[in-house]
Amino acid sequence: MTANVAPARPVGTTSTAARNPRVLIGGMAGLAVVASVVSLAIGATPIPMSQVFAALVGDRGSEAANIVLDFQLPRVLLCWLVGIGLAVSGGVMQGVVRNPLAAPDIIGVTKGAGVAGMTLSLLFPTLSAALVPPVAFAGGLVGAGLVYLFAYRRGASPVRLALVGIAVSAVFESVIRFLLTKYPLDVNSSLIWLTGSLFGRSMNSVALAAPWILVLVPIVLILARRLDVLGLGDDMAAGLGEPVERTRRILLLLGVALASACVAVSGTIGFVGLIAPHIARRLVGGRNLTSLLAASVVGVLLMLVADTIGRGIAAPLEIPAGLVTAVIGGPYFLYLLVKLGK
Repeated sequence: MTANVAPARPVGTTSTAARNPRVLIGGMAGLAVVASVVSLAIGATPIPMSQVFAALVGDRGSEAANIVLDFQLPRVLLCWLVGIGLAVSGGVMQGVVRNPLAAPDIIGVTKGAGVAGMTLSLLFPTLSAALVPPVAFAGGLVGAGLVYLFAYRRGASPVRLALVGIAVSAVFESVIRFLLTKYPLDVNSSLIWLTGSLFGRSMNSVALAAPWILVLVPIVLILARRLDVLGLGDDMAAGLGEPVERTRRILLLLGVALASACVAVSGTIGFVGLIAPHIARRLVGGRNLTSLLAASVVGVLLMLVADTIGRGIAAPLEIPAGLVTAVIGGPYFLYLLVKLGK
């Protein structure tokens, strides 16, 4: 899975970020905490902030507290988990492949994981939900493999990779729609794979995703220095003693696993894995440990904004978070394509 394309190099950083990126990352994390609290108050039934804080300290003496703890809080926690997972996954893929368009949803991972998870839920509804992440992981791996198989021509150019990824994702999308047509009675439980939504998620979904994110993200951060070495090019990395192919495969597997775990609980939410690493590199530069940390916080903010807008802009109707991220990410993706085509 090599790619002889230009690396996803960092772009200019702000002076504050250059001096101390930890301050910027910490500030964004604080903003994410504030956004999380605000998000708890927004929904079909607006909740006063005083009752939100009361619920967070354990006061279940009102209906509002039950709404906050049983319905809003799991969604906010999933925004953190999914935002971190997708952003780190996208950052790893862009770094390993050295392609700024590499992201879980662009190179077929998200749709592949969605097809696998949906197939499991429709054809084997009695099986444990704990099987969804590993099955989604297998589907994501197949999706990524197919994209590289068709895109590779002595390397994979960013535009070819993007176009093949879109084509493979369209094929997976057709499979999803076939399954929905084939099993119309179960369509309601499967629409999550089409839209990418946190509606109706519970603490069970949080418990399903948390082990994957909490284990895999630290492993990726530990391997961030190796990602820096890979960015120097295969020859130089090998000259520095790095087992290039083995490290590349391990990191890609970690990226696919992270994206697949996110898809298992949230459906196919697009563009977070593409946008967050780009924004992070603009803010803090290209060292992977720093940029991955920044990307994870940006991913959380994107998910919180998308889910909160979807929940509150047309209440009591709900717009899936995946649709909001598509509205944000689609133009950004076109901008990158135009920029890379010059």
